[in-house]
Amino acid sequence: MSRKKETLTLSVPPGIKDKLEAIALRLGIKWGKSPSISGLLVAIAQQEVELGEPFTLNPTQVAALQQAAKLLVDSAHLLDAEVLAALMLERGKLDTPLRQSILQLVSQPNEGWRPRTDQLMNAKQPFRLLYRNNQGEDLEYTVLYAEVSFEEKRFYLNIWCEETDDIKNREYPELIHNRCLRFDNIKAIVPISGQWRYEGLAHLKVYLHFRGGLIKAYERRVEKDIQDEVLGEGKTKVRQVVRRVSNPFWLFREILRYGKDCEIISPENVRDRFQQEIKALCQQYGIETRD
Repeated sequence: MSRKKETLTLSVPPGIKDKLEAIALRLGIKWGKSPSISGLLVAIAQQEVELGEPFTLNPTQVAALQQAAKLLVDSAHLLDAEVLAALMLERGKLDTPLRQSILQLVSQPNEGWRPRTDQLMNAKQPFRLLYRNNQGEDLEYTVLYAEVSFEEKRFYLNIWCEETDDIKNREYPELIHNRCLRFDNIKAIVPISGQWRYEGLAHLKVYLHFRGGLIKAYERRVEKDIQDEVLGEGKTKVRQVVRRVSNPFWLFREILRYGKDCEIISPENVRDRFQQEIKALCQQYGIETRD
């Protein structure tokens, strides 16, 4: 038995009928092959279609969603990352490079290495890892220890490996077995026999002095800072923090944000390397420094 329908007569200005049909056609609301104004009105009444200006994402929102999608990919939540990518592509006003970057993020082959590495780490199982670095070189590592860290908006796999030949600059001989790898550059992982390295990554003990407002404002890194005390009085007052550092690169990135209120005291090779970074920065901006 067919449902009864109510009849509604509309009087609209010239041109409005064509616009209503165009909206119905865009939304795929048709009667047969023709756009249906009646169907459009029903969809509006039942709140099945959007009214007003189409919802769009501003650049800040796109950047936040893009970062979230990267974290989801790193964590092997690929379907969730694809949902965010589709939202950005559909609702974001994207230039061509950004659109291609988002497409590449979810279309590139990814075997979900995070769950696999978590499984091997929990089992204390050594493994062989194939990795392609940013220069396009394929490297193999025999991994005897691994842990995951979150650095500057993404997850990284930190490993202790047997290989050392790929390290050209050996300014930190104590850390020569450490590597920090991106999950999306991993190409293969194969479990192997061997002894897990229970002592973890190699570390340097780096002494930091915080001054000024950072004496109180610095937030201790519980997992990394092994000593934390206030020394001296008055103008000589400092907060001395001893940190376990497995990769000075991330330490330098952090300290640059602190400016003059943080100083690397020791070891000497770490302090010297940071001085070189500062000198290179000064030269880039035309600031003369003493050798």
